[in-house]
Order: sequence, then C-alpha cells, then structure tokens
Amino acid sequence: MSELTFEQMLDESFKTIHAGEVVEGTVIDVKPEELILNIGYKSDGILTRNEYTNEPNVDLTKVAKPGDTMEVKVLKVNDGEGQVLLTYKRLAADRGNKRIEEAYNNREVLTAKVAQVLDGGLSVVVEEVRIFIPASLVSDVYEKDLSKYAGQEVQFVISEYNPKRRRYIGDRRQLIMAEKAELQKKLFESISVGDIVDGVVKNVTDFGAFIDLGGADGLLHISEMSWGRVENPKKVFKVGDELKVLIKEISGTKIALSLKFEDADPWRDAAEKYAVGNVVTGRVARMTDFGAFVELEPGVDALLHVSQISREHIEKPSDVLKAGDEITAKVVDFNNEDKKISLSVKAMLTSEPKEETDADVVSVDIDAVIANEQEESAAE
Repeated sequence: MSELTFEQMLDESFKTIHAGEVVEGTVIDVKPEELILNIGYKSDGILTRNEYTNEPNVDLTKVAKPGDTMEVKVLKVNDGEGQVLLTYKRLAADRGNKRIEEAYNNREVLTAKVAQVLDGGLSVVVEEVRIFIPASLVSDVYEKDLSKYAGQEVQFVISEYNPKRRRYIGDRRQLIMAEKAELQKKLFESISVGDIVDGVVKNVTDFGAFIDLGGADGLLHISEMSWGRVENPKKVFKVGDELKVLIKEISGTKIALSLKFEDADPWRDAAEKYAVGNVVTGRVARMTDFGAFVELEPGVDALLHVSQISREHIEKPSDVLKAGDEITAKVVDFNNEDKKISLSVKAMLTSEPKEETDADVVSVDIDAVIANEQEESAAE
C-alpha cells in the first residue's frame, strides 16, 4: 500500500466542488474589480465585477469587505490557472426568476427602481432580473417623454413571464387604472350637486378648464368661470392652480363645475342698485349695430340702445363710442327675472329747459330689438 504524499493528503482535506454548485464563501480580499473568497476548496474563488452585478462600473470595495459571507455559484472549477470562477449575479438571477414567477402567478405588486429609460419604455431590475415596462403600460395616458421616471421607484405587476425567451413584461398602467377607479367610486359616493369641493387645475383649453377633484375630472366651462365675462381661460388659470368649485351638475361620470357662487351673485341686490331712474356709471364692453352693452359691474351688463345715446340722430354706436369708454346714464328699464337692464344717456340730456315727459325716456325691449335686427339682416 503506497503512502500518500503531503500534497495528496492536503487535497483530500478539502471538499470537492463542481460547476453549477452553490457554495458559501467568506470574503478574504476586496479589489474594485474583483472579490477573493475562501470557499473551503484547495483554491480560492474569484468573483469579478461582471459576475457580481449587471450594474456598470460598480466599485466592489463599496459593497463588500473582508469577513463578509455570501452564497455564490461555481462557474468553473479551474479556469486554466488553477482558480475557481464564481458568479453571484447568476445565482441571484436564478432566485430572481423564481421570485418573478411567484409574483406573476400571485398577481403580486412589485416595487423597483427604474434602471434605464429606453426609447420604448422603462427597464427595472428585480433581484438581478431585468423587466421591461413598455411605454404603453407605463401610465394610463400617453407620455412622450419618460425621462422623469429615471431613478424613480415604480410599482407594477408582471403581465408576461417567459423565462425561456427571458421575456419579462411589467405593467404599471393597470395599477393606475385600478387606483383611479377606486378613487372615482369614493368621490361619486361623497359628492352631490350643490357641494363646494377642492380641486386642482389639470388642463386649460379655449372653452374651459378641467379640474382634478381627486378621483375624477370636472369641467369648468368658460361661461361658469365668473359672474363677469371671461374672454380667455388661459389668462385666468394655469395648471396646478388650487380652486374651490361648486358642483353644478353630475351626469353619469361627467361633472359640471362652476365658480358662480350664489353669495357672490351680482344680481342679488341689483334691483335696488339699478332701479329705474337711478343714474349709473359703467364701461362699454362690446358694440353692436343697434347699441352698446355697458358693463356696470362684473356679471351685470346693460343695453344702451343707439336711439338712447343722444338726442341727435346717430347712425351707428361706433360713430361716437368705443370699447372701454366710460358711460354715465339713467336706468330706464329693469327686468330682474330675465336679468336685463336698459340705459339712456338721452334721458339725462336737455336741449332746452322743459319739463321731462314720458316721451323723453324710452324703455327698450332688448329681445324685440335683437329680433328686429336679425329680421333686417335676413331680409338684406
């Protein structure tokens, strides 16, 4: 029986390892680009940066220190130079695959940081497994620029799991839609017509503004933005403005809003302020062929008919007036029900001292005037 050499006895004192085996090692040396691990074998194991993680340019001295223990997988028992090559990221990927499979089967919501913003979507990493979230599944609305998600944590579910093709697809859109549906349900359960609620301007158009009410958007139409006249909503509101708005109407999932609060209605005390015979002052807001509309205050306009501008004959109001002119006139007709007021400058003018008669003050039927103008235009 032959005696074993010292080298043979030394070799037999170490365990046997095989490629693909998972072993536990202790870090004995750390360099920026590699770790040296004692794995209980006759040769130490080498774990390079490329086999530690998929993240680029990681300094291994910042993630490990001598004495740390970690599980690794054996890639090669002998790399040709007697060294054992190890991998950490592939072991993590194997475990990550199982983790992703479980999340897919259980419809689990995962959270991960966005590793890359790509042309077609986002790339995230879960336990060394790369998951792609297509742009169409990033949000419930189209987002042309996804750069804002760089480095951000996002939540998603796995909508496609194909380990053979290494295809893992994440879906963030359905989570957002489900959350919005729940918020919408709670909102509609809590609001009623006539309520005053808080909202945030989400978008402004030429015809109004869409207000986020925290679960659904409401439309604040241009005609409901003020008791006065709003020419351009974009000059009044901007995205992000916080408002208190009145729920005017609810129709299905559509909500109509208003800023015309009843306690600010300028017509509440108009009957006293603009009683027939009162002298009032306002500014010309707009002109027509039959007269000028004078704004007495925001939300209260009065008609100064062309026949009531002067005792002299005037062909067109624009011959003597322009928008912005200040007008002082007498109220000659007040209709609170239809919210119509007629003015007369003529009633304040006297060409010679004489007693004023009813013939000097003309009460103008605005509807009749407009109808007559329309008939004349049609005849022409």
